[in-house]
Amino acid sequence: MKLPKVSAVLAAAVLAPVLLQSPASAADNPQPAGVTGPDTASDTADDHGTAQEKSDRAEIERILADKETGPGVREAAERALKGTAADVRQFLAVELAGRQQTDNRIFVARIIDSAGPAVRAAGLKALDGSYSDILAFLKEGQYTARAEDQDRAEIERILADKETGPGVREAAERALKGTAADLRQFLTVEMQKARQDDDRVKLSQIMARGGPAVQRAAGKALDGTYADVVHFLKEGQFTARAEDDRTEVQLLLANPQTGRLVREAAQKALDGTPADLRRFLEKQLSTLRESDDRIKVSQLIEAGGPAVKKAGLKAFDGSYADVVAFLKEGQYTARAEDEAAAAAAKAAQEKTAKPQTQAQSATAGQAATGTTTAQTAAVVTAVSNPVTNPAPVTSVTTVGTTTVTATTGQLAATGANDGLDWEAGGAAAAVTAGAALIAISRRRTTES
Repeated sequence: MKLPKVSAVLAAAVLAPVLLQSPASAADNPQPAGVTGPDTASDTADDHGTAQEKSDRAEIERILADKETGPGVREAAERALKGTAADVRQFLAVELAGRQQTDNRIFVARIIDSAGPAVRAAGLKALDGSYSDILAFLKEGQYTARAEDQDRAEIERILADKETGPGVREAAERALKGTAADLRQFLTVEMQKARQDDDRVKLSQIMARGGPAVQRAAGKALDGTYADVVHFLKEGQFTARAEDDRTEVQLLLANPQTGRLVREAAQKALDGTPADLRRFLEKQLSTLRESDDRIKVSQLIEAGGPAVKKAGLKAFDGSYADVVAFLKEGQYTARAEDEAAAAAAKAAQEKTAKPQTQAQSATAGQAATGTTTAQTAAVVTAVSNPVTNPAPVTSVTTVGTTTVTATTGQLAATGANDGLDWEAGGAAAAVTAGAALIAISRRRTTES
């Protein structure tokens, strides 16, 4: 049997003095009478026992210094160190192996308690097997199973991410139903290809609903490499969107129909950052626009007719969709109703007032006819008796709303025949005036 190195050295050291003395020299040096030689065999045994104990104790101390030593082995080792050399030897030769098996099973149980499904399954399988299965699990099996659990956890994290595209999601779900090799294949190969396809689809969707600047940038990225696609999704789209947002806000400010509240907030956003523009368009605009529209409805209610008031109040008490419908169509329909009602009322009023107007016109015509007849008779009398009626004759004839006055007077006498001249002239003038008055009277009667 091959001796340990220390034991061999000790044995050589002990045996060396004996080997140096030959039998002849021993015979030449007889021992004194009554004196025996040293007990060399007993000393060698003691030295050998001391060396073995030291070696055993050193081994136990090494075991205790190892951080991986289990609690059972540690407890037994500490107890052995406090005992005799035989206790130390008993621990190393008999107890250590049993304690190690117990501790290793406890290690496996602890690993299973806090591990993932793959590690748990492998650990339970090892516990149901031999001690060699336990050792294999602790040395390699647990790490292989832990890698599978990590892959599975990573795939589950990818599935939980809301940004994960449909292509990646489908491949991930398929991998979760497979083996550990399927999980690794997805993470190292399939996921990259599926992610590229999803990113290109996402870019196309952004391009379809984006403004002019976004569409230009997206088209350029789509025609480029995958790195261009990634850059657009991470940065480029936001730069282009800020440009489109600024244009949209400027159009709102240029629209005369934009309400006061929207206008004030739009100007404030325009003076701010791209984030302010996006916040205004995404979160503030709809609320402010509704407020402005409700203000418009209240103004129309205040200034409108009965139908407009009724329709406006109904819309104001309803949803925002009702408000928009009133502003786009309802107000005009209600206004047409108000105008139709006003026209009908005016026609009815005019119809009621017409008979009264006709009666007043007839009465005025009769009064004018009587006045004309009396005036004609006066003229005829003056003509038939010019001498007895030398005074001037004044006639008043009313035609419509205009008063016509005719005056005839006596001319100054200049000679013997002056009286005859006046008579002749006066008679002619009277006849002419009377004829004119009669003609005017007849015309008024005919017009009436």
